[in-house]
Amino acid sequence: METEDTITVLLKRVQEGDSGAESRLVERVYPELRMMAARYMQRERGGHTLQTTALVNEAYMRLANARETDWKDRAHFFAVAARIMRRVLVDHARLKLTGKRGAGAVALPLDEALVFSEEKSSSLVRLDDALERLGQIDERAAKIIELRFFGGLSIEETAEALHTSPRTVKREWTFGRSWLRAELEPDGPRGS
Repeated sequence: METEDTITVLLKRVQEGDSGAESRLVERVYPELRMMAARYMQRERGGHTLQTTALVNEAYMRLANARETDWKDRAHFFAVAARIMRRVLVDHARLKLTGKRGAGAVALPLDEALVFSEEKSSSLVRLDDALERLGQIDERAAKIIELRFFGGLSIEETAEALHTSPRTVKREWTFGRSWLRAELEPDGPRGS
């Protein structure tokens, strides 16, 4: 049974307009969002890292602006957070690539805080495009990749977020990674 301070209850109270619940929610979710971002950052190569705090702050600002979202529970919140972190990273990578081509793009608020090479930006954009294609073939596999890779969720956390079994998550995770690997290989279906 949920206590008064659980994330799910706080989300519902925020939706009802309880301003005190919002500050308690921030206290509860910010450390977890930071851990999600840090797990993603651990996969980054040295010299091409992102500042975890900047990613978390941008993601939280976007989450806070999603007031119309009908939050179901804690798992739903963190699933949306993973999607938003993905969007922040991909938007910034696309912006960097656009800037390299001389277009007059508008900078994201984190522009100063993110460090991307052109190669890293290109790889992230290719991954995002491939993930979109995977979503057309197997939506659940794409969501699992997004939650695990961009959200840093464990198998069990991903299963909770998607209301499925850890066994299903493991199977779809294996399939999704294999499909993406083949898709992103230089001689793969869309590789260059």
